[in-house]
Amino acid sequence: MDDNKTKAWKYVSVIAILLVTNHYLQAQDTDLLKLVDSEKPRKEYVKNAFKSPRVIQSQSIEFLRPGTMDFRILHRFGQLDQGYKNFFGLDQASMRMGFDFGIKRNLMAGVGRSTYKKELDGYVKYAPFMQSTGPGSFPVTIAVVAGVTMDGTSWADPARKNYFTSRLAYYFQGIVGRKISDAFTLQVMPTVIHKNLVQNAGDGNDIMAAGIGGRLRLSRRVALTCDYFHVFNPLTDNNYHDPLSVGVDIETGGHVFQLHFTNSTGMNERAVITETTGRWGKGEIRFGFNLSRVFQLKKQKVK
Repeated sequence: MDDNKTKAWKYVSVIAILLVTNHYLQAQDTDLLKLVDSEKPRKEYVKNAFKSPRVIQSQSIEFLRPGTMDFRILHRFGQLDQGYKNFFGLDQASMRMGFDFGIKRNLMAGVGRSTYKKELDGYVKYAPFMQSTGPGSFPVTIAVVAGVTMDGTSWADPARKNYFTSRLAYYFQGIVGRKISDAFTLQVMPTVIHKNLVQNAGDGNDIMAAGIGGRLRLSRRVALTCDYFHVFNPLTDNNYHDPLSVGVDIETGGHVFQLHFTNSTGMNERAVITETTGRWGKGEIRFGFNLSRVFQLKKQKVK
């Protein structure tokens, strides 16, 4: 009887050892599989091509994170060539206050109000393709922007029949850009502006332009930025010129502070592209700054 009990205990011990060993080996296999899976390359979207959704005047390939709002103040002084009597333009100023909202990773929208022509403006920006690395990567970001502006000034001739639609203008823009390196980003921007009402009969309602914008990072928090538009069929008024802006981005925590020089007075696409009156070669340049502060409106999901 004792021999039988001994044999039984031996069998039970062997089975128990086998079960424990099997469980241990399975756990090791699972850990190895997890390790292998974690080492597999994953698709990742390129971030921080620019420090904000705008280069200076123009939209950029950068998007706000979903659930965030960018409160943005654009301030523009008078022309530097006005001399000390107007404190080199600092006695004069115009501004735009805007609110931009991140809806999805590749979708955002915004509204704004400018003192120049008392304009209201709004836009939607969407990127069907975004620059990424890893499996299924894409080499550039391709975005489209559609916007509308409304002139809020009084009618030039109140006695005549005026239409609300005459206050409206629209713009449609494509953006193709790439973060070439950690320090350098470049983008191009074909643009169409449609004005419902033009001043001269010889002017077309559609103005065609092409822009270029870039960013060169100098340090962790400082970068040079620039954007320029060439207008192919400007309005017949000879006072209008191609807009060029050059600036410095300074990141300070949750703020992006941008100092810049530009020959443009307006601060939305319609005003910048079709009504820039200054000439860099004549010193008709304005100093300005853009201030951006991002707020978290919706808590991000933890993945």
